[in-house]
Amino acid sequence: MNLDLRIPMGLMFSLIGVILAAFGLATRSTPELYEKSLGINMNLWWGIVLLIFGQIMFHMGRRSQKRLEKLPPPTASSDSTPRLGH
Repeated sequence: MNLDLRIPMGLMFSLIGVILAAFGLATRSTPELYEKSLGINMNLWWGIVLLIFGQIMFHMGRRSQKRLEKLPPPTASSDSTPRLGH
């Protein structure tokens, strides 16, 4: 099984991005929470950034997996097998 690492990474970043963006949307009516960031809802913006990054990683991994599935399986030839004792 050849699992591309970008697939679970993309899912993880997407999940964290959704959670962070949802928190940012839920707390956008409390301005005292965002006083330190000059009134910018950083939870919402970084949640969107993480979601976009996660989706890019996931789709790049899926595209790579589809490309690998289209390749013919490798053939076992006697010339390419390593020999022990020689």
